[in-house]
Amino acid sequence: MKRLPPAQNAVPEAPDPLVTRYLAYVRVEKRLASRTVELYTADLQKLQAQARKAGVALLDVKHTHLRRWVAQMHSAGRSGRGIALILSGWRGFYTWLGREGLVPGNPVQDVRSPKVAKPLPKALSVDEAVQLARFEADATGVDAFLEARDRCITELLYGCGLRIGELVGLDAQASGQARGWIDRDAGEAHVLGKGEKRRSVPVGGAALAALEAWLSVRNASAVPNAEGSQALFISQRGTRLTPQHIRVRLKQRSQQAGLATPVHPHMLRHSFASHVLQSSGDLRAVQELLGHANITTTQVYTRLDFQHLAKIYDAAHPRAMSNGAGDKAPTPPPVREPDPLK
Repeated sequence: MKRLPPAQNAVPEAPDPLVTRYLAYVRVEKRLASRTVELYTADLQKLQAQARKAGVALLDVKHTHLRRWVAQMHSAGRSGRGIALILSGWRGFYTWLGREGLVPGNPVQDVRSPKVAKPLPKALSVDEAVQLARFEADATGVDAFLEARDRCITELLYGCGLRIGELVGLDAQASGQARGWIDRDAGEAHVLGKGEKRRSVPVGGAALAALEAWLSVRNASAVPNAEGSQALFISQRGTRLTPQHIRVRLKQRSQQAGLATPVHPHMLRHSFASHVLQSSGDLRAVQELLGHANITTTQVYTRLDFQHLAKIYDAAHPRAMSNGAGDKAPTPPPVREPDPLK
């Protein structure tokens, strides 16, 4: 959630000298971006205003004051996410005051914002994912280079569940310096994920076919420069593709394919995980394929899986939409915890 700066017509309170010193510190010594400094300024203006209303100096703010201010912001309709961001700005300020020896402890340390329900990751249906993967642009005026590349990117993101950083890190050939590559003979992608952890994932037949088509076009028509000479996915200028470039191309492709929702790379990763779990029911396998360090991260897809089952129930069961007093909606099945001995 983005925080907005104070309204342009508002007259901000003159900053406390301590606030001025802190903002100079984060701007000069920590070299934070100007936008971040603007947000910190807005956060600390809110802190000053609350302290002034309560009749306390910034150095005398206590845990009880902060909890009351959080409750007031929540009652006023500010979201839990917005409150958490404000508290983060206040926490950094009091951490700095502690280092300067001006306060004995950080009063914000144990103050928490109201809990925010985690939204389900957005995933395509199986039909939508296949529609996107199979999409072929009208041959009239289509650049064969872009079409082959973008189709291969789509197949790998959905077929392997790769993160966008893992995808752009792929090289055309295996080497000692490669962050990732695809073994076409074995049908495996070797990638470097979060925490510099390597993992291997299977590459399906459709993705391998798209890869062969892309390599044929790449090797015949592309002239990679020094920067992109090793990269699997390059631009028409020969440079390694950036994540932003892929996001723009994938959004455009999803719109051309007629999907109602613009698709971003991580949505295909979510779709991969959800569809594998729907078919196999094996949460541990999905964890390994995604490269999650903790199984609890993967368990969100059990909620997506149940959402899929609930839709089938609503469409097929004769009592699903009944308004009878004794009817109840189905409750989610318990999450199957993996056997730690396996």
